[in-house]
Amino acid sequence: MGRRSKYPEEFRRETVQLVLTTNKSMAEVARDLGINYKTLGNWVRVEQDRVAKDFAPGALSESERVELKRLKKENAELKVEREILRKAAAYFAKETIR
Repeated sequence: MGRRSKYPEEFRRETVQLVLTTNKSMAEVARDLGINYKTLGNWVRVEQDRVAKDFAPGALSESERVELKRLKKENAELKVEREILRKAAAYFAKETIR
């Protein structure tokens, strides 16, 4: 897992919008705000990728992706729980046969 960003999410969003909606270059915006040019470039690239995914045919929306991630996590937890219950049932079945 990566480390937490020292920049708040809102600041990142607003900075990316500044680059995308003004005539200023990324270098100018980065210099004005005192952030690394490559960092800003990464933020812009991530936003452009996100937008491209949203407009691709058959693509999931952001909320659908979040829900899918949550459901996958829940599914994995349920599989673990089912496996534990299966083993417990087998153990207790052996105990009652003795």
